[in-house]
Amino acid sequence: MKEQVIAQKVGNRTGIGKAKANVGQRPARRDRETGQGLALRLRSLVGYIPLALRIGVIGVIALVGLVGYRAAASADFFKARNVETRGAVRASTEQIKTTVLGDVAETGVWRADLDKISKDLERLPWVRSAIVTRVLPDGIRVRVTERVPRAVVRTNSGRFIWVDDDAVYLGEMASTDQMPTFFLRGWNEDSTNAQTENRARIARFLELQHEWDAQSISERVSEVNMQDLRDVRVQLAGDDSQIEVRIGGQTQPGRLAQALQVLDGQRQTSRGPLISYIDVSVPKKSVIVGLVTGKQTVADPAESAPR
Repeated sequence: MKEQVIAQKVGNRTGIGKAKANVGQRPARRDRETGQGLALRLRSLVGYIPLALRIGVIGVIALVGLVGYRAAASADFFKARNVETRGAVRASTEQIKTTVLGDVAETGVWRADLDKISKDLERLPWVRSAIVTRVLPDGIRVRVTERVPRAVVRTNSGRFIWVDDDAVYLGEMASTDQMPTFFLRGWNEDSTNAQTENRARIARFLELQHEWDAQSISERVSEVNMQDLRDVRVQLAGDDSQIEVRIGGQTQPGRLAQALQVLDGQRQTSRGPLISYIDVSVPKKSVIVGLVTGKQTVADPAESAPR
């Protein structure tokens, strides 16, 4: 009996070809498995590190960063070399620069306290507000809003000082300044409550100035004495400079105009040269005319004559 030899067929049906085709993909799986295993081992290793140690490492990194930041901020690179000033007309640019450079001498531009610089600048004469900005690497820019002079105060020592509507001294009146129509007297120069009191004085002064300008009688006033705001007194100017008008403290528009109307009428009488004061401080009462002889007379405002 003959033995049959069956030859084995080589083909895809045996699976050998497929196996060969997949040979190149197995290393990729091993690489991924190796990477995943490494990540798992690292996470496992980190898990063994105590929490306190991890916090300490983070703290050290933060400290190193802070030290580096301070070193960079304090470097000569950020030292202030230029101060740019805008808006300063009456305010001293030299005082502004000196104040700024003094404030940033240790901190440099990068770490400069801009709010503190602004407050220090606002203590200078004429500076109402100051906006301060950095101009890196070595500059500071200052934009100034100046105070507006509103009145001239004659002090007890006879000096003439400009003040603004916040009752802040701005400096002495210069010979080149425009002369105000009239001055303010009775300024509180000593009391701890001077700022509050003087602010009330300047507010009342400006109110009267506005009223008298509208009535075109401001030029007849030399100064206003506001030592006592309940007893405001007006010293007249020119030919009437020896006459004082007492207008009181209550806000009653037209009192000075009323007093001048009486004065103009009395000037036509024999009492005219003897008038020393006119009192219109009591509302809705007759006007009192005081004479240098010490006598008083009551006048009717209707008794007036044109000058």
